[in-house]
Amino acid sequence: MVTLEMIQEAQAALSGVIRKTPLVHAPRLGKNIYIKSENLQLTGAFKIRGAYNKIRSLTQAEAARGVIACSAGNHAQGIAYSAAKLGIKSIICMPASAPMSKVESTKAYGAEVVLVPGVYDDAAKAAERLKTEHDYTFAHPFNDPYVIAGQGTIGLEILEQLPDVQQIVVPIGGGGLISGLALAVKALKPDCRVIGVQAAGAASMYTSRLQGRPVELQSVATIADGIAVKKPGDLTFRLCQKYVDEIVTVTEGEIACAILQLIETQKTVAEGAGAAAVAAVLFEKVDTINHKTVCVVSGGNVDVTTLSRIITRGLSKSGRIVEITTKVTDRPGSLMQLLQVISDTGGNIVKIHHAREAQDSDVGACLVTMVVETRNQEHIHQIQQQLTEHGYYLLKH
Repeated sequence: MVTLEMIQEAQAALSGVIRKTPLVHAPRLGKNIYIKSENLQLTGAFKIRGAYNKIRSLTQAEAARGVIACSAGNHAQGIAYSAAKLGIKSIICMPASAPMSKVESTKAYGAEVVLVPGVYDDAAKAAERLKTEHDYTFAHPFNDPYVIAGQGTIGLEILEQLPDVQQIVVPIGGGGLISGLALAVKALKPDCRVIGVQAAGAASMYTSRLQGRPVELQSVATIADGIAVKKPGDLTFRLCQKYVDEIVTVTEGEIACAILQLIETQKTVAEGAGAAAVAAVLFEKVDTINHKTVCVVSGGNVDVTTLSRIITRGLSKSGRIVEITTKVTDRPGSLMQLLQVISDTGGNIVKIHHAREAQDSDVGACLVTMVVETRNQEHIHQIQQQLTEHGYYLLKH
């Protein structure tokens, strides 16, 4: 099992190796909100803490055999960096669906990467097979006492940086981060609440907690690839049951909106998993009115090729863009009249498609689809109301 002493030993061992990341007041996210910026950590995520603590604990014989790990990306980079720093060979099994930026970064840190079709759990099975075949030393991404102890050092840092913290909101994948953090915090400040957050499409710990045992989901689907885990570990599950006060879930749209909010208000980039805690606060899954709250932004390794799509989804969720489809008569000036209504309400058209011979349009009518930049949900409602009052029928998407 993991103890407070193990976490304190890990903190001493990590001194001078990792960064003590900033704890920043974020009043634009909420008056009582602070963010722990692990996206600014070496390798771009908190995972290096547990990875380095695990690698440094290996015996000489274990190190000589080489290390194998499985990861969707952040643990991979942490292991690759730590192993290279300590002169140890590393092999990482990663899901083939992992963001290319994470795959390339893992290779750049010196690891041999094996891409496995499927999700994290499929990569884990491949890593177990290779471990047996080649007698590698396995470094589990979350269900390992040394990894958990390393992640728990974040809890110690938060208590040092904000001694009067009242609750900490933490993303959950397999549970290594929250179980180590919660153990440390509850040992030193038992009245501080620890709340976990999972993506609704990968709520394995949430489901397991309801059923009282580790449960494996049939599938997971989320933009938060760093927490897309089908089944939590037995060790992390037990620690969560003992130390975590509550677990909530957030939707894909809420995560995307949180990523957008962090970019706009905090000038910080978070990946889906990293933004999950902020999403829970923004959409009031967690009560922060009278609680000084820290959100752990666990990582910032978002694939830039998907960032624009995530931002678009966040804009839509927050009422900053809307897609509107309606019909106009097929005669000169009809489209101009429609656009004038949009203009008069202050909407800004960023994309328009005018289909004269659309399959589902009436004879003598054209189908017009517009993407309109808006201020908020109230502004969208105003535009829709004005269009209806001017005789335009709005088709639902």
